[in-house]
Amino acid sequence: MFLGVDLGTSSVKLLLADSEGRIIDQASAEYTISYPKEHWSEQNPEDWWKGFCCALSILSDRQNTGRVTHISFSGQMHGLVLLDNADCIIRPAILWNDGRTADECTYLNENTGRDKLISLTGNIALTGFTGPKILWLRRNEPENFGRIAKLMLPKDYITYRLTGVFATDVSDASGTLFFDVKNRQWSRPMLDILEIRPEQLPKVYESGDIIGNIRNNIASELSLAPNTLVIIGGGDQAMGAIGAGAVGEGAVSINLGTSGVVFINSKKYTLVGDALHSFCNACGSYHLMGVTLSCAGSAKWWAEDVLKTGDYAALFAGLSRMPIDSLIFLPYLMGERSPINDPNAQGMLFGLNAGHNRQTVTKAILEGVCFSLRDCVETAREGGVRIASARVIGGGSHSEDWIQILSDVIGIPLFLINTSEGGGLGAIILCMIASGKFADVASACDALITVTRKFEPDTEKHAAYKEKFRLYKRVYMQNRF
Repeated sequence: MFLGVDLGTSSVKLLLADSEGRIIDQASAEYTISYPKEHWSEQNPEDWWKGFCCALSILSDRQNTGRVTHISFSGQMHGLVLLDNADCIIRPAILWNDGRTADECTYLNENTGRDKLISLTGNIALTGFTGPKILWLRRNEPENFGRIAKLMLPKDYITYRLTGVFATDVSDASGTLFFDVKNRQWSRPMLDILEIRPEQLPKVYESGDIIGNIRNNIASELSLAPNTLVIIGGGDQAMGAIGAGAVGEGAVSINLGTSGVVFINSKKYTLVGDALHSFCNACGSYHLMGVTLSCAGSAKWWAEDVLKTGDYAALFAGLSRMPIDSLIFLPYLMGERSPINDPNAQGMLFGLNAGHNRQTVTKAILEGVCFSLRDCVETAREGGVRIASARVIGGGSHSEDWIQILSDVIGIPLFLINTSEGGGLGAIILCMIASGKFADVASACDALITVTRKFEPDTEKHAAYKEKFRLYKRVYMQNRF
């Protein structure tokens, strides 16, 4: 059997698959996020380990987990995990959605320079990335900075506890801002800028590499075989693309999760200015990625916080068939990352009048999110990237009306698939490749993942949305701080 571990921000989810890749059981465990100050977001890495052990114990009560031969991981990216010489946690992990590093990002982008950062790492400094967090720690917690013996990313903490191997992978390392994405190695100039020593960093592997076996004492405690092989896995978006079958040159996935992601595979290293991320993927090549910070998060805010309803199916029903209204929503509830890279961007409903109601505002919310994703797509196209279609994943993919609106806005066919397991399934696929079941990621995805529904854009609506998108951009430009 194969075990896929998806270490998320709010919970860890374990998928157990048989030798053919069929999911036979699953379990999860939740943990909390701490917000000790405004813009801060932290977690205790020990909670991830306890959650992993708890979920595995649930599986072990129902299944013979001693038959698991391979384990792999999908993990939340960018988090700063720090251990001292005794492998004790120095401080809570600073998470991907922590916003305390605005000053550090400004310093890096202006003093080091955007062009230099891009030449060294493929990216500019953003508050979510790991590098600015290290600079913040050096400036604000020098004692903790001086205690660092090991610096790692969230999923790598779990693999270290399991194996004792200090390791990471290229896709996760790409989001640190001290990784040379083009050459798939740590960037020595960036380490010097951040005052990090190479020995404080893990060895970098390709995502499908086996890094070792589970330690005997840990295997006994967790009801796993001591010879169980651990594959390092990758960052959640790279693994989610595998789990969606969006692999190969030009393959695209769009994730309608809490944040929105446009993920574009490329065999060659590609840069599109500083508007999109250029990362290694989990398949041995590269990808461009646009990340919007409040995708399904905007829908959740409107539905649950404002309307006080969790019935999304009823709320979204029929919206794609409604006329296109002039009401515009800017979904910048948490600032915005791609492509405008504006932490001060704010949400807005523009053009409200007495004729608007619950339905028209709800549709404007979904349209605004779709415009933010189109903004990423248009940026990629302007950089010479061809986007002909995409697979849609994430919680928002459960709404066919939302997907139809997205297709009409972007103007491309969109596809649903037969699974919603995302990064966990991606981890299982890497396990199966390591076991010899499949030769490569593409053949595994062809065997396990199929398209179940196609959404075609309406040409008249797409033309109308082209004009509304222009107004959406204008509203942002005229109201930015």
